[in-house]
Amino acid sequence: MNPYIQNLNRIEFLITLACTGRCKHCSEGEHVNCGDYIDGDIATQVVYQVAEKYNIQSLMTFGGEPLLRPEAVCKIQRAALDCGIPKRQLITNGFFSKDAKRIEAVAKELAKSGVNAIALSVDAFHQETIPLEPVKIFAKAVQAEGISLCTHPAWLVSKEAENPYNQRTREILEEFDLMGITPSEGNVIFPGGNALKYLKEYFDLSQKQVSPYEENPEDVRAICIEPDGKVLGGNIYRTGIMDILAGYAPKK
Repeated sequence: MNPYIQNLNRIEFLITLACTGRCKHCSEGEHVNCGDYIDGDIATQVVYQVAEKYNIQSLMTFGGEPLLRPEAVCKIQRAALDCGIPKRQLITNGFFSKDAKRIEAVAKELAKSGVNAIALSVDAFHQETIPLEPVKIFAKAVQAEGISLCTHPAWLVSKEAENPYNQRTREILEEFDLMGITPSEGNVIFPGGNALKYLKEYFDLSQKQVSPYEENPEDVRAICIEPDGKVLGGNIYRTGIMDILAGYAPKK
C-alpha cells in the first residue's frame, strides 16, 4: 500500500461547480464556464474500489450546488451505503427548484440512497441571491424523511466577530432554530476567490494565509474528486482510481 495514502478514510465528490447562488464569499469565484458535472457511474465504481481496500469512514457530495445533479448524488451515496460507509454527507444550499413537489421528491430520493447527514449552507452570503422559502421547503422535506439536518453557516473573520454579515447570518439561523434545525460550527471564510475580491477589507493580508482545507501531502486522509475527474494528479476518466492511488507521490 502506498505509504502516503495508507490512512485514507474519506472520499469527497465535487459534483459540479455550477451553482444557484452568486456568493461574495465563494472560494470558487464567479462560477463562469462551470457546466461540467461528475459522471455518476464512474464515481460509483470509485467508491466500491476504494472502500474495498481502505477503511472509509465518511463520504461527502458537494458543489457548487450538487442537487442540480441529484441523480449523480444519489448514485454515489447509494454506493456508499452498499459499502457500509458510516457517514454519508451532503452539503447543499437547498435551492435547486421552486417546485415543492420536485423538492419533496428529491428529498425522498436522498433518503432512499442512504444520505444520513445534510449540512444546509445558509447565511448572509447565500441569502443575498438565494430565496429562503424554497430552502425551508427543502429543509422540512428532509426532516420528514428523518435525515439528520443542520445549518452550516459561513462566518466572516470568526464566529464571534461583530460585522453586518455575521449579524445577518445570526438572524437567518434563528429562523431555522424555530424549525428545530440547529447550526454546526460552520466555517470561517478563507480569503480566496470572491472573498478576496469583495471582502478583502476584513482580512489581514499581511499575514500568510493557509487554507483550512489543504491536506498533508505526505499523509492523505481524504481525496476530493472534481467534476472533470481530477484527483491527486490523475484523472478517473482516464486511469483507474487504484492506479492513481498507488502511483501518487507528493511533489518535492
